[in-house]
Amino acid sequence: MAVAWLEDVRSTDLGTVGGKAASLGELTEAGLPVPPGFVVTAGTYRTFIEEAGIDEELFSAVDVDSEDSEALEAAHERAHELIVETEVPENVREEIVEAYRTMGDGETFVAVRSSATAEDLPDASFAGQQETFLNVTEENLVDRVQECWASLFSQRAIYYRNQKGFPHDEVDIAVVVQTMVDAEKSGVMFTSHPSTGDPRIIIEAAWGLGEAVVSGAVSPDNYVVDRETGEVEQETVATKKVMHVKDDETGETVERDVSEDKRDQRVLTQAEIDRLIELGRKVEDHYGEPQDVEWAVAGGEVYMLQSRPITTIDDGASESEESDESEDDGGSDEHLLSGLGASPGTASGEVRVVTKLDHLDQVGQGDVIVTEMTMPDMVPAMKRAAAIVTDEGGMTSHAAIVSRELGVPAVVGTGGATHTLENGQVITVDGEMGTVREGRAAAGPSAASPGTDDDAPVGTKPKPITATEVKVNVSIPDAAERAADTGADGVGLLRLEHLVLSLGKTPERFIRDEGVEAYIEELTSGVRRVAEEFYPRPVRVRTLDAPTDEFRQLEGGDEEPNEHNPMLGYRGIRRSLDRPDVFKHELEAFKRLYDQGYENLEIMFPLVTDGSDVAAAREHMDAVGIDPEEREWGVMIETPASAFGVEDIIAEGVDFVSFGTNDLTQYILAVDRNNEHVSDRFDELHPAVLDIMGDTIDACRAAGVDTSICGQAGSHPDMVDFLVRKGITSISANIDAVGDVFEEVDRIEERLILDSVR
Repeated sequence: MAVAWLEDVRSTDLGTVGGKAASLGELTEAGLPVPPGFVVTAGTYRTFIEEAGIDEELFSAVDVDSEDSEALEAAHERAHELIVETEVPENVREEIVEAYRTMGDGETFVAVRSSATAEDLPDASFAGQQETFLNVTEENLVDRVQECWASLFSQRAIYYRNQKGFPHDEVDIAVVVQTMVDAEKSGVMFTSHPSTGDPRIIIEAAWGLGEAVVSGAVSPDNYVVDRETGEVEQETVATKKVMHVKDDETGETVERDVSEDKRDQRVLTQAEIDRLIELGRKVEDHYGEPQDVEWAVAGGEVYMLQSRPITTIDDGASESEESDESEDDGGSDEHLLSGLGASPGTASGEVRVVTKLDHLDQVGQGDVIVTEMTMPDMVPAMKRAAAIVTDEGGMTSHAAIVSRELGVPAVVGTGGATHTLENGQVITVDGEMGTVREGRAAAGPSAASPGTDDDAPVGTKPKPITATEVKVNVSIPDAAERAADTGADGVGLLRLEHLVLSLGKTPERFIRDEGVEAYIEELTSGVRRVAEEFYPRPVRVRTLDAPTDEFRQLEGGDEEPNEHNPMLGYRGIRRSLDRPDVFKHELEAFKRLYDQGYENLEIMFPLVTDGSDVAAAREHMDAVGIDPEEREWGVMIETPASAFGVEDIIAEGVDFVSFGTNDLTQYILAVDRNNEHVSDRFDELHPAVLDIMGDTIDACRAAGVDTSICGQAGSHPDMVDFLVRKGITSISANIDAVGDVFEEVDRIEERLILDSVR
């Protein structure tokens, strides 16, 4: 038999139906609400490859050194080709289709989900490595089954099995076909705390299909529930801008905007939370260990869609937590403050309130810096800190950017941390949820999805080979090694202003006090550290772009203009062209590095308005001996004027343009990106922003000029999807997002290839 019904499947059938199907069968047998369905067995897959005579070539093709990225890509492509292009035997096809027809009227929408025989195991999670297809009908059902089979040999799956010691020829794959739940709301539930194992149920919920939550396309509501009492201990209602739903006309899964009245509305009713708690208890009791459950609500009913063991619980967490709590008199776990979760992770430590720069020497290893806002002078102390909390700032503030690059949890824009918190007070900072709580606690769920391999250290995951380059943003040389370990294709943005601001003096004051040579050497040595770490991968360095309010914090800052809105003022290329002597010294630093052999450097000019700005900058390059024809150089597209006038900019000979979405968005939407009062209106995915970017990419592609993005939005899955489909050359992401962007780009490019040949 090619198929088996879920109601007949048990955990003892793991080798026949795979981990996902075995779990669904167990849940069904336990009387839990599971959508009905069947399984195309692992034996069907094995018979298919053996009788077609492709098995030996298949396993030979994937017998490669998985650290060799080119070999890994070739193995994946050949395996996919062998499976998808081989005809499924007619008797197997008929049995699959016949089983499908018994599920409804022949037009039932189903979910087609991979279920590998080495998946969802207690000591290893292969989650997310194989394919899932939603809203499938009879017309393409068998094709989707084949694509699930082929996904057993994705690059990530090949790499992961090699790392875990699972022989490729001993792992089979089954495919679950289940009635689709047309979810009104959905999400995930951890039946115990996914890091500590504490009896706390963690529920994440969003509108529509659960794919939006699992993929990270939306920030879900978060509920922390005491499993014993059923009390909701903590509730965070997120702004949910998008949801995934079934298109009524095509049946395909599409992304739609959430209506304004539901964006900030609580997703789950108390009755639904109570039902999930009840089901969570049953699931964990049935398996005898904590579970990671996917669920959905439709027609007032809660359905269990999947359950797998939680593999992220630290066996030593309880003991260490008890020790920590005893040292801190038990810790009240009282919620103290909320802000923006700017840098993921959870950390505890003693508060050090920093109101003056001379307080920085009081910050010890593992302390939590609490300050109004961070400045470049604070970076050495930020490296010692366990976490950062600020009164002001948004997701693109100095505190947010640097904390992410250093891997330090941060919550920004709390409004009054410096007044609420006291020196020596022990707190726990959750940089994912944006909360500050009283007392010391063990780390919560990682920034990556629990139950996956996404919480591996930076640089340990396989790097997909993509046509779209994936680069990394770097603000400070101290982050160069960590950035290079991501495997990024280069640096898409190295901010020169962070080097300058760290000097503690404005450029003019530093040159006056220390001399021209000292200034050039400071710039040269800082850029060299990054160029050396990435060589021969390209490093794109942006010339000075600091608003005057940041310079006013430095020695010599009293000589700076006092501007009402520095974001719109004396910054970027307009400042450089107005102060040609200082600009010349920046370019001399580049010339010196080129002479030393760092030909991987690329120069990028910020905040240009039109072609005349670009022409003037090019003349300055010529003046210091940098040949624009020989070196790679380009500009930032951050103003509507530069986007609309990109053809004039191209005519000046640039090799590339790069979108700075932080500024481009604020100028298009008239939203100050550092103003927490309007932060909810800052939307890089606004149609107006996307239209301008799309038109710019089209113009550059026609002229043979590379395009890239280096703003904060380059780390957002929806932005990545849009840009890859438009044909952007490269995407530069934050350090902690590079791996996810690689995978997202790979997924989109594979889908584009598949769409083109269908």
